[in-house]
Amino acid sequence: MKKKIRYTDEPMDKVKIIPDFLPSPEELALKEETVKITISLSKASIEFFKNEAKKYNTQYQKMIRRLLDEYAVHHP
Repeated sequence: MKKKIRYTDEPMDKVKIIPDFLPSPEELALKEETVKITISLSKASIEFFKNEAKKYNTQYQKMIRRLLDEYAVHHP
C-alpha cells in the first residue's frame, strides 16, 4: 500500500507564476481556411519532404504548408 501524502498549510517559498501560453481547446479545434492551388515543385524538393514526413508520421503537404506559413509570418 502506498504511503498517503499529508498536505499542510505552510507557506511556499520561491513560487514563480508562469503566464498561460497554451491555446484554448476552441483554438485547437478550429481548422484554418485553406485554398487549393496547383504548383510545380522540383522532384528533389518533393522527395525531401516525403522522406521527412515519413520520419515524423505526417503528411508532406502539411509540412510544406507550415513552411510557407512560417515564411509569410516572418516576411509580411
